[in-house]
Amino acid sequence: MQVFEVKDRGSIREFFRFAVRLYRSTPQWIQPIENEIESLFNPAKNKLLKDGACKRWLLKNDNHETMGRIAAFVNNATASKDNEQPTGGIGFFECVNDHKAANLLFDTAKNWLAINGMQAMDGPINFGDRNAWWGLLVEGFDIEPNYQCNYHFPYYQNLFENYGFQVYFKQYTFGRNLMEPLSDTNAKKAEAIIQNPDYSFRHLDKTKLAQHALYFMKIYNAAWTGHTGVTAMNETQALSLIRQMKPIMDERVIWFGFYKGEPIAFFVNLPEVNQIFKYVRGRLNVWGKITFAYHQWRKTNKKLMGLVFGIDPAHHGKGVDAAIVQAFRKMVQEDYPRYVTFEMNWIGDFNPKMINVARRVGGDIIKTHHTYRYLFDRHREFKRMPVKA
Repeated sequence: MQVFEVKDRGSIREFFRFAVRLYRSTPQWIQPIENEIESLFNPAKNKLLKDGACKRWLLKNDNHETMGRIAAFVNNATASKDNEQPTGGIGFFECVNDHKAANLLFDTAKNWLAINGMQAMDGPINFGDRNAWWGLLVEGFDIEPNYQCNYHFPYYQNLFENYGFQVYFKQYTFGRNLMEPLSDTNAKKAEAIIQNPDYSFRHLDKTKLAQHALYFMKIYNAAWTGHTGVTAMNETQALSLIRQMKPIMDERVIWFGFYKGEPIAFFVNLPEVNQIFKYVRGRLNVWGKITFAYHQWRKTNKKLMGLVFGIDPAHHGKGVDAAIVQAFRKMVQEDYPRYVTFEMNWIGDFNPKMINVARRVGGDIIKTHHTYRYLFDRHREFKRMPVKA
């Protein structure tokens, strides 16, 4: 077996084609959009490469047949943030069920990361924030992956843990039938807030995207920047995010909460676009865009994705979470019953407060991913992600 760096058009194509061949007989797998992944490795499109580095490899056998692939990342801005040692990452790992093959891929990534000053590696992760391509699927193999979420074979867990990776944190995806009633407890908590004239709740207005982007930024920075590995958002980033969502957003399922006119909560949901992208088959070219537009017109997608939920800490414990969920429930169950199923974006086991919210909103855990960490110094004490108070 031999490892080859991915650096020309042929090896880039093989990087993607290998995954297609590997999952050919797995109906649950949905082929990711290739250009989106490729942009992560392009310095002209990924600003993180200004203060970081990445490299990827293919593993081939003596017959020059591909057996695996892997990528490694160094983000100097975050490598030492909230870590006791500089920590890089590995991702986009795919491999046949062979420990020697997997170990050679892991060794290749580890050695490159060590040369670049890292003392540990997390994986499988993405080069950037945790909102995409993060974690190894260990439960929920019978369910199709959501957009930019990893799907893996069950044997991958053994490949990682046999090498020495340990669980840094677990990621839970909650799901439910959207038409099932919420609990009576949720309704009672919501009622007190709904009756309070200082609080109000309304869904996004597409004609006022810039204003809603500012709402989102303010709530996000108040609710999320206290979490490990989460950085503050600026106006430009918030507006860019909202604009990226615009082509697929459904304004009736994105909700904001206000206290005396000031934004304090959001519940952002999107149509789950992998339910359309599975017909595109990885290529958003002209024909892919036509296919996408056709299925949007046909309203093929019946699944809703809970992207992010946040409340200003000053309003925690007051029932605001229940109230915004109740406003959303009325819309999707009574006023606008277009969607059938609902899944929430993953929540780490280090965040018990959000897990409690998800149990009220999202139903039951239907998928579990693991984010693993591997310490290069095998004698060093391993510590899991601290639990958020």
